[in-house]
Amino acid sequence: MKFGELNSSIFDSLYDGVLIADKDNNVVYVNPAYTRITKVEAKDIIGRKIGDVRIGSRLPEVIKSGEKLLGIKRSVNNVEYFVNMVPVFENGEVVAGISILNEINDIYKLMEELNNSKRIIKDLKKKIKANDKAKYTFDSIIGEDTKTEELKKFGKKIAKKKVNILITGESGTGKELLAQAIHNGSDRRDEPFIAINCATFEANFLESELFGYEEGAFTGAKKGGKMGLFQKAEGGTIFLDEISEMDYNLQARLLRVLQENIIRPIGAINEISIDVRIIAATNRNLENMIINKEFRADLYYIIAVFTIDTIPLRERKGDIEPLINYFLGESEQKFNKKVKLSEEAFNVLYNYKWEGNVRELKNIIEFGVMMTDEALIRVEHLPKKLQIEGIKESVINVRLLKDAVREFEEKEINKVIDIYGNTLEGKKKAAEALGISLASLYNKMQNLR
Repeated sequence: MKFGELNSSIFDSLYDGVLIADKDNNVVYVNPAYTRITKVEAKDIIGRKIGDVRIGSRLPEVIKSGEKLLGIKRSVNNVEYFVNMVPVFENGEVVAGISILNEINDIYKLMEELNNSKRIIKDLKKKIKANDKAKYTFDSIIGEDTKTEELKKFGKKIAKKKVNILITGESGTGKELLAQAIHNGSDRRDEPFIAINCATFEANFLESELFGYEEGAFTGAKKGGKMGLFQKAEGGTIFLDEISEMDYNLQARLLRVLQENIIRPIGAINEISIDVRIIAATNRNLENMIINKEFRADLYYIIAVFTIDTIPLRERKGDIEPLINYFLGESEQKFNKKVKLSEEAFNVLYNYKWEGNVRELKNIIEFGVMMTDEALIRVEHLPKKLQIEGIKESVINVRLLKDAVREFEEKEINKVIDIYGNTLEGKKKAAEALGISLASLYNKMQNLR
C-alpha cells in the first residue's frame, strides 16, 4: 500500500498523532502531531520497520492479527501517551495498520475540565434545589396549646404516608408552614418543594406554569419552551395554595395528571411521567363549592385523601403567649430593638378575636415595637382598633364574683365528698373538713343543683 494514494492533508490537520505502516510493517506516514507528541522526526522513521524505530510497538501485532487494540498506554523516551491501533482492510485483507496517539497531558486536562464541569453542574443543581427547598419543619410551628400539639402529631403521622393532602383553614393560620413541615417530615425531604398560589394567575397562565410548554406553542412563548412546575418538582412536593380559585376546566386537566401521573406540556406531542406529591390548601368550603358547581367533586376526592384543618388563633389561646415571645424576638433582630409587652397590653392581645390569626398577631407586634420609644409596649402603642376591641373583650370576659365563688365552692365540696363519701357519716366529715356545719353543707349542695 502506498500512502501517496491517500489524502495526507486530512491527517496533517489532525491534533492527534497518526502513524501508518504497510502490511510489511514499514512506516509510510506520520503526521506533524505524531512528531510533536513523540519527539521523533518524520525523516528518522518513515521507510523503516516500525519495530526498529518504535521498540515495543504492538502495531505489527494488529497488522498480523487483523484485531484492533484500544487504549494502550505507552511510554517511550520519557514521553507518555495513549494509543489506539486499528488494521486497514482492502478486499478482505489487511493492507496497513494505523496508530492514533493522544497525549496523556491532554487527556488529563480534558478529564480535569470534564470533572470541573461536572462539579459546576452539581453545584448549580444544589443551588437550584436549595431555592426550592422547604425551610420549615414541625419544630417551626410555635405553640403550646393542646390543639396545636394534636395538629403537629397528626401532621407528623400523615407526612410519612404516600398520599395527597388537603389543608383547610382561615387565612393566616399557617397552611403553607404546615405544608412545608409535612414535606420535610416525609421521605421526599431532599427533593424540591414548589409552592404556587392558584389565585394569582389567570387560567391560561396557570396552565403554562404548572405544565410548561414547547417552543412556539403560543404567541409569546419563550424560545426553547419552558419547564413546568410539575417537572421542576419531580420526586418532591408541589403545594397548590388557594386551589379553590383554580379554573373549573383546568381542574379537569389537573385531575388527569393526578390519576395518571403524567403531564403533557402545552404544544407537546409526547407525555412525561412524573412522581410528585400534591399538598393543596384552601380557606373556602370545597364541599359547598361542589354543590354550586364551582369545584369538581372527582378532583376533591383525590386531593382530600387526608384533610387537616388548621385552627384559628382565637381557638388556641395557649399559643398566644409563645407566639408573642417569638415575634418579639424576631422584631429584636429586625429592628435592633429589644422590648417587652406590658401586662395590660398582653391582656388586650389575649382577649382579641384575631380574625387575621397568626399573621395579624405578627404584624401587630411589629407595629407595637415601632410605635414605642421605651423598652415596653403598652396598650397605647397598639393599633386603635385593637385597643377598642381588646378592652371590650376584656370587660366582657370578666366574671361576676358570685359566679367565681359558686364555682370554687362546687369544686371543693365535690372534692371532699369524693374523699369521705356521700353517706351521712361522710358528709359530717366533709363539713368538718370544710369548716362549716352539716346544715350549711346541705344548703350549699342544694344550691349547686
